[in-house]
Amino acid sequence: AVLGCALLLPVMLAEDCPSPCSCWSLGESWGTGVDCSSRGLVSLPTLPRLTRSLLLHNNSLASIPAGALDSLGHLQELQLWDNPWHCDCHLLYLKLWLEDFSAPSLARLRCASPAHLRMKPLGQLTGSDLGVCTRLLPTKCLQFFWRDLVLIAGVVVTLLLVAWALKFAKKLVCQLTLGRRWLRRNISKIH
Repeated sequence: AVLGCALLLPVMLAEDCPSPCSCWSLGESWGTGVDCSSRGLVSLPTLPRLTRSLLLHNNSLASIPAGALDSLGHLQELQLWDNPWHCDCHLLYLKLWLEDFSAPSLARLRCASPAHLRMKPLGQLTGSDLGVCTRLLPTKCLQFFWRDLVLIAGVVVTLLLVAWALKFAKKLVCQLTLGRRWLRRNISKIH
């Protein structure tokens, strides 16, 4: 049975491994190592979901699409140096993602363009360095923002209505209590 699993493992890795890269197993529970370094890549290939080690150094990557690394929840090692990073709004996602993932990895990356930012470390970029970023978040994030804003507004309106209903109910209870006392007095006067 162990031999059968060992024979299937390279087939499973070959299916998940992007064609220009080489992949290796780090063990069933450890994930996959993916080496895409020095392959002349200009865009990020589709990566295995269980990628734990990702080598992308020495390629021609200028940016990483927003959200491209979010599905790599098992990632522990990422090497991105020696790529011609174009430091504009398209690189904002990678900068923010690396700030959370690995500050040392971010420190090793440098801008290749535009000319005024050449050789500046990505970690030192400010909002003004990146230019006017009209859309900082992926479209899906903006959709979640508006959905959340509508939900918050709905909760506020609901709370206001509940507060008004409680105030009205308290007033009604007071009126009923006073009305019942008045009714008792008048009934006792009659008898």
